[in-house]
Amino acid sequence: MIVEYIRYRIDTGDAAEFEAAYGRAAVPLAAAPQCVDYELSRCVEEPEWYVLRITWTSAEDHMRGFRGGEDFKAFFAEIRPYVRQIEEMRHYERTAVRGEGSSVPGLYAWAGGAEAFERLTETFYAQVLKDELIGPLFAHMDPEHPRYVAIWLSEVFGGPSRYTDERGGYHHMLLQHLGKGITEPQRRRWVALLMDAADEVGLPDDPEFRAAFFGYIEWGTRLAFANSQPGAKPPMQAPVPRWGWGVAPPYTPAP
Repeated sequence: MIVEYIRYRIDTGDAAEFEAAYGRAAVPLAAAPQCVDYELSRCVEEPEWYVLRITWTSAEDHMRGFRGGEDFKAFFAEIRPYVRQIEEMRHYERTAVRGEGSSVPGLYAWAGGAEAFERLTETFYAQVLKDELIGPLFAHMDPEHPRYVAIWLSEVFGGPSRYTDERGGYHHMLLQHLGKGITEPQRRRWVALLMDAADEVGLPDDPEFRAAFFGYIEWGTRLAFANSQPGAKPPMQAPVPRWGWGVAPPYTPAP
């Protein structure tokens, strides 16, 4: 992905119509398959300055795909009166220096930290071993397995990187599923028992947390299901996913 920044200098008397024009232009912009997201910001100290940020799938997709398509014509028709007020228009590549602040607690902290995930997996695997459908998959389970899954989930939801540091990260977790031939009914039972365990141990039940929590569980178990099938060739190296509030981590399925 590439980020485009466009800096405008707009007379304060024209600000309302400028923002209205971009509100209209945002419709074809959002419809363009090359556009990932966008945001128009206004300077507080010097209100005549605006910055438009657009994330594109690539610079080429922007310059050739978007600008050569019908969405650009509709977009440009709205913002044409303000083109002469552009002071800067450039593409920027993202770097590895980025992260999140602490104004909103992450999912790990919201859940209750390591102790909450340990309670969850202990309760969950106690039920798994008694289940006729998926119990046989875990008949020879390492007694430490619930703890290992707890540190995996802790890392996924924003906690310490213990699974990466102590257990080998994604590669090790992937090996636990290769060749297992998990069935769809078994996957669904795994999900159902885990969500029941979340209720039993008192994980937060607000809709926002549960939606994010379930989103990862559904996503992760579907990958585990696919990776467990005969002949599956998933990527062998990848980072442990990091899950946020309603945001999935970048992931490109194997061809």
